[in-house]
Amino acid sequence: MIPSAYFRFPIGCFSRKSLLMEQPSDPAGGWRALLRWAMTPPQSVAVYFIVLVLVLGTSFYAGTLKPKKPMNAAPPSVAVPRN
Repeated sequence: MIPSAYFRFPIGCFSRKSLLMEQPSDPAGGWRALLRWAMTPPQSVAVYFIVLVLVLGTSFYAGTLKPKKPMNAAPPSVAVPRN
């Protein structure tokens, strides 16, 4: 049987101090980093077309939906003339 010490990492390689030092002190990631990335020239064209397709697709989908029928709609009156 192989001893479990064979699979352990050396303690000096992953000390708590080294892990804290590797993390960036400025949390500039997230939305700001994504926005900065999307504003560069090649990505901005792709983002523009993706947003354009999403807007057109959403408006097409909304246009194909059937309107809801009124809940308490009475049938048309007999006195209403039909043309």
